[in-house]
Amino acid sequence: MSFWDRLFGGRSESAQNRQRLDYLNEALVLERQGDFDAAVTSYRLALRERPDDLKILQNMAIALTKIGRVEEAVRAYRKALELDPSLSGAHYGLAFLLIKRGDSTGAAKHLSAFLAKPPTGPDAARWVAHAQGTLDQLRTPADGASPPAGE
Repeated sequence: MSFWDRLFGGRSESAQNRQRLDYLNEALVLERQGDFDAAVTSYRLALRERPDDLKILQNMAIALTKIGRVEEAVRAYRKALELDPSLSGAHYGLAFLLIKRGDSTGAAKHLSAFLAKPPTGPDAARWVAHAQGTLDQLRTPADGASPPAGE
């Protein structure tokens, strides 16, 4: 930014970078307060500056899910997976949205991808167990019959 722009009210590059970060931080604060609609707006503003930011995409998908905007959440997760196909959190979140939509095959694919490269950390075992249990249920027919050969 030129001297004249800064002199006449323009923002410096560091001020612009702080503003970008503020959109993400603002969204996180709004989520903690339970204002998911406003959080989605802040995530969208953050994405305008960094459209390929995986953290923003995943967090926005979570917020969209919490307010019942499932199709938009699916798109956000899919965008994140286009950018990084190994993103375990996006596979996990997308799998459960696909279950809500009745797409057991797609859900099983994403749960398998999640389990192939599960997260690590103190809470990881809980999420891995949940994903494995759900995948097992998806592979077992509801009528109690044995799964078809090859599954």
